[in-house]
Amino acid sequence: MKTASAIDTARVELLLAELRLPAVKLVWADLATQADKEGWPAARFLAALAEHEMAERARRRIERHLAEARLPPGKTLESFDFDAVPVVSKAQVMALAAGDSWLEKGANLIMFGPPALAP
Repeated sequence: MKTASAIDTARVELLLAELRLPAVKLVWADLATQADKEGWPAARFLAALAEHEMAERARRRIERHLAEARLPPGKTLESFDFDAVPVVSKAQVMALAAGDSWLEKGANLIMFGPPALAP
């Protein structure tokens, strides 16, 4: 792969923006330089760009879902006061959190109830 001219670089930037590939737009030039230096085949270069875009989309999706959920920040199982809600078994909750058999089975795990008072 030859070094891109200024016109080619600008064209790629416009095309990536039009295709809505923001993560690729941010890293393609650096990856192209690395690919040139290391003699990557075109398929490897394209795969690296696609992997980066997919990872960034997954990161943004998680960020978006967390924002939409409006969960209070800093709430974790470790900070939950099990003494305030004696009907909830700490051992059972921790076992569910530690294991993933319910995930492998495709089962749902739903926990609901009134919020505990924060200290």
